[in-house]
Amino acid sequence: MRAVDVERGEAVFVPLTRSVRHLIDATIRTEVDDETVFAARALIERATELLAAQMIPGSFGVHPTTEGGTVAWGNVAIGIRNPVAPPLVIHQDADGSVHTDVDLGAACEGPPGHVHGGLCALILDHMLGATAHQPGNPAFTGTLTVRYVQPTRLGRVHAEARVDRHEGIKTFAVGHIADADGTITVEAHGVFIRPKKTSAGGG
Repeated sequence: MRAVDVERGEAVFVPLTRSVRHLIDATIRTEVDDETVFAARALIERATELLAAQMIPGSFGVHPTTEGGTVAWGNVAIGIRNPVAPPLVIHQDADGSVHTDVDLGAACEGPPGHVHGGLCALILDHMLGATAHQPGNPAFTGTLTVRYVQPTRLGRVHAEARVDRHEGIKTFAVGHIADADGTITVEAHGVFIRPKKTSAGGG
């Protein structure tokens, strides 16, 4: 697997992914005539041919970087090369909690004018997981309980999460989503499991 040059990758692929997000939004909301749609489709198919000329097998997964880290640019929540991702930019607070602010547009719609509940669950799953994660000791979702307090309007939303407590290999985390007015619309409680480490060469 070839190591990723982060600086070059961000410079090249962030604008490409942003363009595809704009395309998705335009596809949903366009009201142009049929002839224009057909012309646009031909251009999109040509762009797809160009990009598909050389591809990695399967999904993006986790790639090493030339700086010695890793990137998950295909991730559906944070992937900078995934136009389906909002994408979330996670901010770590001094107390270990995390937060993000993100704009959710037409591509995120469930009920008219509101964010799909499944996307809210996705955001909270990732946020709770981010605060439960420890460097070198990842935590995986065991259970996630989501309570929809009221519909979440499309537009700017704020999400935050924190660890409630640890019990052995389990981390209990809580979080919520709030709308642009600061009203909490979705709450979540999750249990995240840290796999037990096994010693090398153990029988």
